[in-house]
Amino acid sequence: MTAPTRGGKPQNNPVETITLGKALNHGLRRALENDPKVVIMGEDVGKLGGVFRITDGLQKDFGEDRVIDTPLAESGIIGTAVGLAIRGYRPVCEIQFDGFVFPAFDQIVTQVAKMHYRSLGKVKVPIVIRIPYGGGIGAVEHHSESPEALFAHTPGLKVVTCANPTDAYVMIQQAIASDDPVIFFEPKRRYWEKGPVELDAPLSGAYPLHASRLIRPGTHATVLAYGPMVKTALDAATAAAEDGRELEVIDLRTLSPLDMAPVFESVRRTGRCVVVHEAPGNVGLGAEIAARVTEECFYSLEAPVLRVSGYDIPYPAARVEEEYLPDLDRLLDAVDRTFGW
Repeated sequence: MTAPTRGGKPQNNPVETITLGKALNHGLRRALENDPKVVIMGEDVGKLGGVFRITDGLQKDFGEDRVIDTPLAESGIIGTAVGLAIRGYRPVCEIQFDGFVFPAFDQIVTQVAKMHYRSLGKVKVPIVIRIPYGGGIGAVEHHSESPEALFAHTPGLKVVTCANPTDAYVMIQQAIASDDPVIFFEPKRRYWEKGPVELDAPLSGAYPLHASRLIRPGTHATVLAYGPMVKTALDAATAAAEDGRELEVIDLRTLSPLDMAPVFESVRRTGRCVVVHEAPGNVGLGAEIAARVTEECFYSLEAPVLRVSGYDIPYPAARVEEEYLPDLDRLLDAVDRTFGW
């Protein structure tokens, strides 16, 4: 199978259908091959290949000096990465689960985020911190958090999240190549979902890292999603189409900085907007996005911007997590409410 045309020119790069997790593995492998200063570090990333096998086979092929099994000490992992970055390396740190990042939070917000500013631009910290996040896998406590707003609120950090194998493959490489520290959120319940990936395509022609993307055109309402909720938004658009409503779906992809230009353009056309994310709604990213849309598109709005989110409670036990997570029905209900104004 060959890739589709780009810019009118046929592309001969082969396309493979692989899982999102495998796409991340391929992206990390390519980064290791292309730059000897890239190192991967984290708990069980080497011999085991990570609990989700995202780094499977990398230590075997690149050695223990490039793919490093660390002690169970998240603060130590990030602190070591800061030193490596100052010395010219590009560390890629894996936090095993979202809820395990908090012991490293001090290092991230006081060192990683501020080192460039503190040094008046003389010191770069090109660190990528990979965090599997979100629910939907039946995990125990501290394994299903969505802490993205904490990092997006911190100046000095770039925050992104992928939603499909192609973005996973490209965005992880772009993040590693960035001179800014990047928090890279991976939607863990989408690790096993498959999609086409153009493995040999040059990154120079790829979609930018910090850019939203319109992934389904529509005319009646705009739905904004990112990470694990993108699939839910697309499913909602398919269901709404059966009732004659065409929903426009935008994958935000970048959470800090937010790329709002495509969002404003869409909302000015549709007049309605719904934002969905797994994290609790209180002081969540949905609130910031709703405020910006209201400020910029007030005279185009036919209804208030509505939010669909997780509830403002600690993440529940696995047996009831499906009641907690935003789903197709809750999203479609919000769309229905926007037409009630």
